[in-house]
Amino acid sequence: MITTTLNLRVRYAETDAMGFAYHGNYLVWFEMARVQMLDEIDCPYRELENAGYRLPVLEAGARYLRPAAFDDRLSVVAVMREKPGLRMRLDYQVFREGVRTADGFTRHAFINAEGKPVRPPARFVEKAGALFG
Repeated sequence: MITTTLNLRVRYAETDAMGFAYHGNYLVWFEMARVQMLDEIDCPYRELENAGYRLPVLEAGARYLRPAAFDDRLSVVAVMREKPGLRMRLDYQVFREGVRTADGFTRHAFINAEGKPVRPPARFVEKAGALFG
């Protein structure tokens, strides 16, 4: 299992007319946590792209439990529970002061620059595999 935690502060621009964090921003926050995770396992997304790989989102979901508001400090915990193969799934939990405010997930596939499914690069498999034991 691979876990990373992204800490962020809800910006005013991320809120809606009700003063709550707009629901679509959660997917952006999930992406930020995913990019951080790739950095932390020493496989930055930029390097994957430069090598010709892409990780499009195949499926995404979110469940909103409690609202977040401007200036709230949130922690987005991203977890990869299964060793990635042609596809990978990440689960997310969002917390404000230790209280869970949202859950979500994304599923991704490895493709090349032409959009064809490919196996993940050996370096990624090695780095991620080592963290799964």
